[in-house]
Amino acid sequence: MPLLRPQVRAEGRGAPALSTSRPLKKGDHLYLVDGSGYLFRAYHALPPLTRKSDGLPVGAISGYCNMLWKLLEDMKGWEQPTHLAVVFDKSEVTFRNDIYPQYKAHRPPAPEDLIPQFPLVREATRAFGVACVEEGGFEADDLIATYTRQAKEVGARVTIVSSDKDLMQLVEDGTVQLLDTMKNKRIGTAEVIERFGVPPSKVVEVQALAGDSVDNVPGVPGIGVKTAAELLGIYGDLETLLQRAGEIKQPKRREKLIE
Repeated sequence: MPLLRPQVRAEGRGAPALSTSRPLKKGDHLYLVDGSGYLFRAYHALPPLTRKSDGLPVGAISGYCNMLWKLLEDMKGWEQPTHLAVVFDKSEVTFRNDIYPQYKAHRPPAPEDLIPQFPLVREATRAFGVACVEEGGFEADDLIATYTRQAKEVGARVTIVSSDKDLMQLVEDGTVQLLDTMKNKRIGTAEVIERFGVPPSKVVEVQALAGDSVDNVPGVPGIGVKTAAELLGIYGDLETLLQRAGEIKQPKRREKLIE
């Protein structure tokens, strides 16, 4: 299958430009793998492992390679993708920290025995013959979202291999699906609605109201995912909800939204 080959330069403020042996076109099927998600899951799921010759930690790499190998083997029984790339976070600081300095500020630094495995996991990915993509100042999510948009623009379909709930906002039946290999589950619009109570296009508005403790992003006090979905169901969208917040009957909820 043609693999995405990332160029060094970036196209504007966004993902690195991609060149392939054959550019994406209508009818193609692009697979984007959340490499950082795979690596951290492998690290936390397996006991420490070191290379005997020099004591280098390799447990996360070993687990990651097993996961990637299984994915590639499983693909043989599915509709074959025409394009494939693994996408990584490059740094802990992104443009979001410029907007909100406390973004992910509560998270501890990467474990010391994982840090030396970061460059090696990129090498391992390339050894599989799979393109490896990353860009400073952006998360893997940002690149995945950008490539998904670009694929849709030319009429290609996308499968995003990740367990990250934030990527559910990209789902679009018939065009973009999420594949959670940890649960062996494919996620479409119905599954997004089951999780958030709203379709994919409204997920970001639910998260804006409810916040996200995982990323240290505050929401409106007292409003969780369920309540956020109910309010959006009544008022249609976040902008209208805020404009008409004075109509909300519950005093505390009304006050918090007006604030």
